[in-house]
Amino acid sequence: MNGKLKGKHFITLRDWSNDEINLLLDVAGDLKRKFYMDVPTPYLPYKTIFLMFFEQSTRTRNSMEAGIAQLGGHANYLDTGTMQIAHGEVAKDTATILSSYGHGIACRHCVWGVGNQYITEMAKYASRPVMNLQCDLYHPMQGVADLMTIKEKFEDTKGLKVSIIWAYATSHKKPISVPLTQCLLFTRYKMDVTLAYPEGFELPDWVIEESKANALASGGSFKISHDIDEAFKDADVVIPKNWGSWSSKQENVDIELFKDWKCTEARMALASDRVCYMHALPADRGNEVDDSVIDGPHSIVFQEAENRLHTAKAVMALTI
Repeated sequence: MNGKLKGKHFITLRDWSNDEINLLLDVAGDLKRKFYMDVPTPYLPYKTIFLMFFEQSTRTRNSMEAGIAQLGGHANYLDTGTMQIAHGEVAKDTATILSSYGHGIACRHCVWGVGNQYITEMAKYASRPVMNLQCDLYHPMQGVADLMTIKEKFEDTKGLKVSIIWAYATSHKKPISVPLTQCLLFTRYKMDVTLAYPEGFELPDWVIEESKANALASGGSFKISHDIDEAFKDADVVIPKNWGSWSSKQENVDIELFKDWKCTEARMALASDRVCYMHALPADRGNEVDDSVIDGPHSIVFQEAENRLHTAKAVMALTI
């Protein structure tokens, strides 16, 4: 790759080759080992990254702030409600100015039909790398952390049965960016991916077609199911997580009809003996999943969440 990642935007993993993602994971693993051994990693001394948030955050904000500090740099947290964005300043102007003040810009903007467009517009005018901390379409930071976690547990992903499953929740209308990213990414790594959901919670057609093409090219598989028990059967990894409807045709879907779309002990028993339960968090406990599952022996959600720190550091170390 000859240093081509320096200055590269991190907006969607569709723009990153498997070789580039593999390097990112290798760097993340090295940073994780050094973190455990208390070996300093000041790879970005005196570098500044701006963290722009249009929505709330726990893991994303803290993994980025802690990560840049551990790399020797500094993060400026920016609540966009207190910026001139609130008065109408456009993405071009914000990106041009912030990238002249520091070394990178990272942004979370999940409003449907707006978020990815805004982040992409910033990247067009920024003189430094722009990183997507989740938008309406993609969550690349979560995607690489998920892939790292799966590789830590299973090493070889060929033929691994992974089920991405819609689950009932009442906490808030969650974006489609996590399952969308997982479908597009996991199918590139020879996994046998099942996407399961009640009718009315489809992902965009182009996502399905690209996932099928990725699976065909890698030697994996991709299928859709509307049967939650079928999705759990013999699965090695289950990722039951809510996502909201994203188009006007789905606005009238009655979510209360699907309260039984829940991760329970009984459903986990349908999966393989080595099954792992994953979730990007925060989980809607009692609705998406039973406490006995998320806190049980098959859950790797906290390992998955911890890896957000190390993959975030890897992204910054490679691109800034």
